[in-house]
Amino acid sequence: MTARFARTALTTAIAGVALASTSLTALAAQTITVGHTTSDNSHYSVGVDAFKKTLEELSGGEFTVEEHPSGALGGERAMIEGLQIGTIDTVITSTGPLGNFVPETYVLDLPFLFADYDQARCVLDGEIGQELLDKVGQNNLVGLAWTENGFRHLTNSLRDVKTPEDASGLKIRTMENQMHMAAFEEMDVHPTPMAFPELFTALQQGTVDGQENPVSVILTSNLWEVQDHMTLTGHVYSPAVMLASPVLWNSLSEEQQGWFTQAAKAGAEATRAEVSRLETEGVKELKDKGMTVVENVDKSQFQDAVEPSYSVYTDQYGSEMLDKIRNSECLAGS
Repeated sequence: MTARFARTALTTAIAGVALASTSLTALAAQTITVGHTTSDNSHYSVGVDAFKKTLEELSGGEFTVEEHPSGALGGERAMIEGLQIGTIDTVITSTGPLGNFVPETYVLDLPFLFADYDQARCVLDGEIGQELLDKVGQNNLVGLAWTENGFRHLTNSLRDVKTPEDASGLKIRTMENQMHMAAFEEMDVHPTPMAFPELFTALQQGTVDGQENPVSVILTSNLWEVQDHMTLTGHVYSPAVMLASPVLWNSLSEEQQGWFTQAAKAGAEATRAEVSRLETEGVKELKDKGMTVVENVDKSQFQDAVEPSYSVYTDQYGSEMLDKIRNSECLAGS
């Protein structure tokens, strides 16, 4: 064997080993499912992109991420149940149905609790937010990070709503959340809980007159096609949370768990940035698409109307967590 031939053979062998190693790594890569109910061009999807990029980079390709948007894996409640039994790996969900599993999170759904995004994000990024994530972890779920939908606004297909009296009699789709439902009942609105994937058709067919969601959801879910009127009530700040299945979590090493937490936080940051963008640009876009928008809302009238609904929370769960939020530095001076 000549020296040249030997070198060629050695090079070929090394290349073969490297290729085999790469193939084994690719085969070993674990696909992580991420489910959510909004469209694949939504703020949630922006967050999934950041989660995917970060997790795949941190893990060196050990994990890959597969997004399942638009309720492909079911409504939010069904997906949370899927997490608990391990049929879904991770989910981004609003807190609406989460209270059915972790009642302590209901406090976040109280109307007019936060005055603006700074207050809400400050609370969720601090000790209170971590305490609530820890509560999630005590209910056969894993809370990875608080993310966001934004402040919820009212839309309907019948009339402009400028006061609580204008909303009286409307049949409004809500999440399956007793705090939200109680608040609307105080305004003589008929709350109709249903899973988000059913909403567009229900609006189209007139099963309900309207709904309430942040601008980001109204815009990217094309609700403007079946709703003519929007009122910027900002009645509830709607956080979202990225959850993981305990089945997945318990299979991970401590280092891998760190990757998932870091990736979830990166996804949350990207989602919040997109919500902020849509909040400033989205109202104009919805107007351009034909919606009439009541912008200068006397929120104090709505706040007074729904104030009695707070007792639905405090009678069942006490006021400790509510008082913590109200007395926090985040809300100082409000």
